[in-house]
Amino acid sequence: SATVRLEGAGPALTLTLDRPPLNVLDLGMLEELAGALDCVEARSDVSVLLVRGAGKAFCAGVDVADHTAERVAPMLEAFHGALRRLMALDCMVVAAVHGAVLGGGLELALAADVVLARDDATLGQPEIRLGVFPPVAAALMPRRFGAQRAFDLILSGRTLTAAEAHEAGLVARVFAGEAFEAETAAYVAGVAGHSVPVVRLTKALVRDAAERPFAEALELAERRYLDDLMALDDPHEGLAAFLERRRPVWKGA
Repeated sequence: SATVRLEGAGPALTLTLDRPPLNVLDLGMLEELAGALDCVEARSDVSVLLVRGAGKAFCAGVDVADHTAERVAPMLEAFHGALRRLMALDCMVVAAVHGAVLGGGLELALAADVVLARDDATLGQPEIRLGVFPPVAAALMPRRFGAQRAFDLILSGRTLTAAEAHEAGLVARVFAGEAFEAETAAYVAGVAGHSVPVVRLTKALVRDAAERPFAEALELAERRYLDDLMALDDPHEGLAAFLERRRPVWKGA
C-alpha cells in the first residue's frame, strides 16, 4: 500500500511505516495498517514481525488534525483497534525505533513485545502539552513499568534519550547508529531460526501468565508444557539434536 508496506517470506515479516518525513499516522494510514495486520493474522507460518519506520524517524505520533472533536472518535477506534490487534498477534512482535518515537508512535512501539532502539531515538508522550492524554500509554505503562514511571512520563510530557528509555525499561536494547540495521536483522533472524509453533506457543504462555499470581502462572506453564508443547514434533527434534550434537531440523509442527 502507499504508506504501510508488509514484506518478507517464511517465518519473518517486516512491516514498514512509510509516510515521510516523520511517519505521522492518519486515518488513511491506519486503514492500511489494518489491512497489513489482516495479512499477518492469516499467516500461521510466521514467528516474528518486525515493525519499523522508513526515513528519519520511526513515528512522531497520530496526526493532530485527527484529534479534533469531529474526527477523534473514528481516529481512536482505528488506532486502538490496530494496537489491540498488534498486541494479540500470535507471533513475536519486535519494534525497531529510531529518530522521533513520540505520542502514538511510542504507544505503537510499546504494543510490541520487544523494542530495539537506535542510539539517536527520542521517546516520549508529549500529549499533556496539548491538553490531552495518551489513552494507550495510560492503560499500558502502569502494567509494564509501574505507576510512578507512568505518572512521570505521561504527566511531565518529557522526552527520553534511547539510553534513558533503556534504563527505564521501555527499550530492551540500544544499538549504535552504524550497527542498528545489522543488529536488528540479526536479532530478528535469531528468533526466526527457532521453531515457529514453539515461538508462538511460548508467546501465548508469557502473555497469559503475565497477569496471574506466580503459583497460578507456574501451574499454567506446567500444564501447557506437558499438554501442548510436548504434543508438537519440534521439541522432540530439538532435544534429540542437542543430544546428538547436530543442528535441529524443524518440522514446523
